[in-house]
Amino acid sequence: MVSLVVNGKAREVDAAPDTPLLWVLRDSLHLTGTKFGCGIAQCGACTVHLDGQPVRSCSMPVSAAAGKKVTTIEGIGATRAGKAVQAAWIMNDVPQCGYCQSGQIMSASALLARNRAPTDADIDEAMSGNVCRCGTYNQIRAAIKDAAANVKGA
Repeated sequence: MVSLVVNGKAREVDAAPDTPLLWVLRDSLHLTGTKFGCGIAQCGACTVHLDGQPVRSCSMPVSAAAGKKVTTIEGIGATRAGKAVQAAWIMNDVPQCGYCQSGQIMSASALLARNRAPTDADIDEAMSGNVCRCGTYNQIRAAIKDAAANVKGA
């Protein structure tokens, strides 16, 4: 058994220690908002927060998350930055196919939680590990800037 705190709730899962966190979230806890993309931590679709830091859940063994706080796309709206990012995503019509969006939102939320006034360079660095096959990068940048204005003003 592995003990996790997921979206603020203590959870026990029966999983091998080397099982990727992604599959525990999706298959054991039925939190399917976090997506499988590449399986090698290169595309960012599987991004979640571990103690507030964005991590790739497809390559992280569940044992590395034991006893830590895991936040998924289902729980990010409970944070100030997450709520602002989700609202800005809608306002800016960011999603096309939408597949990468949970990972994009998780990375953007982590950025705004630590930097309420990111520069373009800050945004580029924070989002560099998230790939959007539809190419909505301009909308993503605009949404992050709008979310930053709302987080800063809160």
